[in-house]
Formats: sequence, structure tokens, C-alpha cells
Amino acid sequence: MLNKWKQGLAKTSKAAFGQIASILGVTEITDQTWEDLEDLLIQSDLGIVTSESVLESLWERERREGITTAKDLRIALHEELRKRLDKPPEIALTGDPAVIIVVGVNGSGKTTTIAKLGKRFTETGKQVILGAADTYRAAAVDQLEIWAKRANLQIISGQPGGDPGAVAYDAIHSAKSRGFDVVIIDTAGRLHTRHNLMEELKKVNRVVSKALPGAPHHVWLVMDATTGQNALQQARAFKEAVNVTGVILAKLDSSARGGMAFAIQHDLNLPILFAGLGEGLDDLELFDPDAFLDGILSKETK
Repeated sequence: MLNKWKQGLAKTSKAAFGQIASILGVTEITDQTWEDLEDLLIQSDLGIVTSESVLESLWERERREGITTAKDLRIALHEELRKRLDKPPEIALTGDPAVIIVVGVNGSGKTTTIAKLGKRFTETGKQVILGAADTYRAAAVDQLEIWAKRANLQIISGQPGGDPGAVAYDAIHSAKSRGFDVVIIDTAGRLHTRHNLMEELKKVNRVVSKALPGAPHHVWLVMDATTGQNALQQARAFKEAVNVTGVILAKLDSSARGGMAFAIQHDLNLPILFAGLGEGLDDLELFDPDAFLDGILSKETK
């Protein structure tokens, strides 16, 4: 498990976060040390607000604890970063069936993430069916069908350009009649600037509620770790449009920064549930704050 995190986060540990080890390699802390540390935290995608929060905590600890050596500062940095990462809550797949709506912009890794989720849940004994409600792009339906076949998952598809709400409705009723445990519904990759598409997403949410009272039980937002701070504005739009309950951080293995995890929790106040650490069906892991930190920070920074 830990090896998978270290391998998946190899790019991050060699980039901005990895450079922290070199600037904290000096014996004494100087003003330049603080400036370099601030620059690297921002470059790592923590964002300005989160970076300043971390630095202010470190300055306070310097005054209170008398931190004078780079070693002490390295330890304090690790502790402050860890404080800003929450363990994900237990995921309850309750409901008859449990309904999960997955949202995110095109190219975020949403389709492959859905297949990975489906495979993961089937391995815990759940029967899973997918709903291909991204009817705006025929390629999206085709892609999900290919991944469903690879993961040996059932799928309900509609006609290209058809009503996505109807696909979601059919998927839920099919699951109910066939005794499936989990329904995972794909949605169009709605850009936050496309008001009509956001309204369509709200409609899908309403249809799901009518098809099964109490549903959806989860609304998960897939975010591309490689897009950094730019993804946060999109995420806020999704959160405003529907009741997003958690984030899946995809393509973490392709990102050279990785600080998005801190920004998501600080700026969006949403739990990170899973992390994508590779392209394979088995490369989706429950988010583990400790393994994540160990992966992005080289040994010298701990």
C-alpha cells in the first residue's frame, strides 16, 4: 500500500515538495529560508491562503517553541501540513440501492474513475450497475461502455443526445428490479461557465430523487490534480449547483505538485475520499493523509 503511494507520487516528491528538503538543509533558519519556503508551498498548489496559514503557524511555533534549526522546522512543517488533511469519513453504501452521482469537467478522469469505483465496490461483494447519463457526447457513452466491459460491470446507456435524466431513472429502476446494490451515474462534463448544463445537472439530481426517495446518497466530484488551483473555481460551481459530498482527486500520479489536496479541504471544506494513483483499474485508493504526506515529502523533510 505505502509503496503504491510512493510510486504514484514520485513526480510530486521530486518537484516542488522535494525541493523543500534542499532549502531546509541549512543548519540555521534565515529570512531567505522563509521566503523560499513560501514560494515552494505556493508552487506546490497549496494556494496563497493555505500557504500563508501554514507559514503563520510555523512563525508562531518559532516564537513559542524557539525553533532555530532546519531539522526542527522540517518536523514542524510536517506536523502543520498533517493538521490540514482530514481522514475521509466512512463511505456507507446504504440505500436500496445506494445511488452515487459523479460530476466533473471533461478530461478530469471522471469516466475511468467511475469504472475504478465500480470494480472496487464489486470486490467488496456489491453488485454494481453504471448509468451512462453523459448523453451529450457519444464518445463519452462509448468510453464508459468500454471501461464497464473491462471491469465486468453492467451498464445502462441511452441514445446520444437523449435525456440524461431518463438514463439515470432507468439505471435506478433496473437496479431495483434486478437486486443491484449500487448505482453509479455518470454525468456530462459540465463547464462551470455553461449555465444551461449546470441546470441540466440539477435536473438529473431531481429525477434521481423522484426515482428513489432519499437519493442520491452521494454526489462525488472528480478533480484533475494536474490542473491545480484552476480547478477550484470549477469545483465551487459544482458545489453550488448540487450538494457535492466528497472529492476524488484523479491523476495524482501525473501531477508534479500535489498541494491540491490541502487547497480542496481548506477552500472547499469537502473531504477527499479517493486518490487516483495510476491508469489501471486497481489504481484508486482510499485517501490516506499519512501515506499522502509520506509520498510527497522526501525522507529528509520529516
